[in-house]
Amino acid sequence: MTVAEERSDGSGPDEGADADLRLLQQSIAEVRRVIVGQDHMIERLLVALLARGHCLLEGVPGVAKTLAASTLATVVGGTFARIQFTPDLVPSDIVGTRVYHPSSESFDIELGPVFVNFLLADEVNRAPAKVQSALLEVMAERQVTLAGRTHPLPRPFIVLATQNPVESEGVYPLPEVQRDRFLFRVRVPHPTATEELEILHRMSVSPPLPGRVLDPARLTSLQKLADQVSVHQLVADYVVRLVMATRAPGEYGLRELAEAIEIGVSPRATLGLVAAGRALALLRGRDYLLPDDVRDVAVDVMGHRLMLTFDALADGVEPDEVVRRVLSAVPPPLVVWNQAQR
Repeated sequence: MTVAEERSDGSGPDEGADADLRLLQQSIAEVRRVIVGQDHMIERLLVALLARGHCLLEGVPGVAKTLAASTLATVVGGTFARIQFTPDLVPSDIVGTRVYHPSSESFDIELGPVFVNFLLADEVNRAPAKVQSALLEVMAERQVTLAGRTHPLPRPFIVLATQNPVESEGVYPLPEVQRDRFLFRVRVPHPTATEELEILHRMSVSPPLPGRVLDPARLTSLQKLADQVSVHQLVADYVVRLVMATRAPGEYGLRELAEAIEIGVSPRATLGLVAAGRALALLRGRDYLLPDDVRDVAVDVMGHRLMLTFDALADGVEPDEVVRRVLSAVPPPLVVWNQAQR
């Protein structure tokens, strides 16, 4: 039984599914009222929300990364906090600390700004290693441990992080273990000439303000609905073959990639491909996963998890291109769905 079938208003599953799809489309439309272009980024942000995954937005300054994250938080509802990451940040600035009260001669726990539904980690690569390590428990376990006590974070919870990939002054590369915690790494390009002109018209006088479409409870129900998207065994096998092709490329006819890939993607990539594919299928109005859904999210899920060799990095090989080469070499299955399979 799906979430749509459990509605208390008496509507059937079809009506409920149509209402959910309209809500998702309305959410995207509301974000697009503020953000010009960047359709890929907007779609991936909503997919990450539905898949309960964190999202890393990577692009040069001024391409609306921060604005997109804050706008989506407004549209979806829930609590929101923005942390500007700087080199002098310490872990207690984000997760909280113990505060001593002389009057009572006791310590109290002061929770940090991460205790929200939506956390915007702006310029996340400007913080040192200790701060990045403090985020690991937050992102993976959705909890914070202070003074031996565990404090769960609100649900739903998502980290939307931004970083500038071309800057080297005062920045710290993200550790591999932290990059693996992000469901997506989305590259945000410059707008086109037409989009640039629209930005000038829309934002130079009275910028539009987003309206609220969802709330945390409704978002949670949509996340559960995404969990129930059917995955055919052939599609699951296709996901595994894509992942294994990055670990043993020679076995999949990709011997030229064996010298470029140092370490293939982790099992989180396998889980991420299915979770993101399910969310994308729901966003497209389906309750079953197709190989095309997996292919569409593969670059954003797998690219940042690949570790390339030194020679490949020196030759300017891009991880995203390696993923595209894997996609072209591993054939997708032909899956035919019928009503009995759903």
